[in-house]
Amino acid sequence: MGRSTGIYRSPFEAPELPDTNVPAYLRTLARTRPQEIALVDAGSGSELSFGALDHAVGRCAAGLADLGLRPGDVLLIFAPNSIEWPIAALAAMAAGGVVSGANPMYSADELAHQLRRCKARFVVTVPALLATVRAALSQHVDVPIIVFGETDDTLAFEHLLATSAPEPALDIRAGDLAALPFSSGTSGLAKGVMLTHANLLANILQFNAIVRPSEAPVALAFLPMFHIFGFTIVTLCSLAKGMKLVTIPRFEPEAFLQSIAQHRVTQLFVVPPIMQFLASHPLVERYDLRSIEYIGCGAAPLGAASAERVASRLGCHVSQGYGMTEASGCITSSPPGTTRYGASGLLMPSTCARIVDPSSGTDVAPGEEGELWFSGPQAFAGYLGDEAATTATLDDDGWVHTGDIARFDADGYLYVTDRLKELIKVNAYQVAPAELEALLLTHPAVADVAVIARADARAGERPVAYVVFRGAPDVDALMLWLGERVVEYKQLAAIVVCAEIPKSPSGKILRRLLRDRDRTSVPI
Repeated sequence: MGRSTGIYRSPFEAPELPDTNVPAYLRTLARTRPQEIALVDAGSGSELSFGALDHAVGRCAAGLADLGLRPGDVLLIFAPNSIEWPIAALAAMAAGGVVSGANPMYSADELAHQLRRCKARFVVTVPALLATVRAALSQHVDVPIIVFGETDDTLAFEHLLATSAPEPALDIRAGDLAALPFSSGTSGLAKGVMLTHANLLANILQFNAIVRPSEAPVALAFLPMFHIFGFTIVTLCSLAKGMKLVTIPRFEPEAFLQSIAQHRVTQLFVVPPIMQFLASHPLVERYDLRSIEYIGCGAAPLGAASAERVASRLGCHVSQGYGMTEASGCITSSPPGTTRYGASGLLMPSTCARIVDPSSGTDVAPGEEGELWFSGPQAFAGYLGDEAATTATLDDDGWVHTGDIARFDADGYLYVTDRLKELIKVNAYQVAPAELEALLLTHPAVADVAVIARADARAGERPVAYVVFRGAPDVDALMLWLGERVVEYKQLAAIVVCAEIPKSPSGKILRRLLRDRDRTSVPI
């Protein structure tokens, strides 16, 4: 583990980064194995070879360009995982566009926010979500709809694939914008994270350089493709490795286990709640999971005990990684057989890090805790239309300030111990307290509010609101009101009635004081 002047460096050899774009890179690899299976729909059994994937991406790119998608335009995908999801994403990039995935659990208001912020040129969805899309579009957003599946009054995705239009011949450069996932960053409302083709390709090559597939590799894509973990690490990295990628729309215990057993999944990428399920749920014993060779866990810290239990129960390698949307996916991981339970792995190739005292901005002594900063070719290009947030996270020297408190041990393994940032992690999803507070303050009964994280055995954390009511408090009514306006993982675990919100003289909410009081159940 190289280190000098406070900088930690990756122990792995840096891969050579190609001067190309994501779809061109993946399609070139696909042409070397045209008969091998690339994508499988677990529900229907439909399969798509790498040759067919290459053809479908080309036809879809031609269809999108024929409809009017131009270089720099955004294609927003509001749909659960499917075979069509990566085709649409790669096709948008191949047509010079930018792909932005949206959570299919979003409410109409949340979807409308993302549609407006990214200025989507088209929105792709499924028939079951058309009502939500139309409700979002009614909020003064005019975006044409494309649908995966059969509909009567919208453009079917199959129509794009059937086009006879020529595929656009474009000079798409590595530095061009490729993806625009939305993240809350270190705080605040969700922002568009600008990722270039070079960013994504770097992370694909970094991850694949240290986590190599077996001879007959199969991965399961159940983590949502709109999320950076499901998009880069699961989908793009698997396709780049020539793996068979089995898709299921969401995690449902029996469908999840059945898919692993039926398709002989060898690599599995999960989040901590799924690790807890694999470690202890009796349903796991009913299925033959002996094909699993490697499990990679990310998106939130994983305890050593859970990792050890899963490794012992399933007889496979278990590794933990650390990443963020602003890193195009992953910053640390461990090759199979090098895991240190409780740690988040080693720095990716071409990646450097610092551990910095948040108050002084100076590097702390080796082994001590501080804010994790990283730099590397996977570091994002900034937040869309938000210079202040970009400057606060990405400094002039190229260091991304993660907002997480961490340390490195003597061997270069990263341990994430706390958060400087205010985000709440619910089942690996980010919840920004400021977003919920802003929404709650629009309710006429709320005089003041502060949202904090409360530890939760199943979800990791859940948001809790401390509320100062105007007049007699009606907690149930407020919970119901909020529940109708936000996605499920943003819903409150509880509302605590209080007389005032503790604040600093400058008016900043003293969340640490609230968290301390919440843990000890001391009334305010």
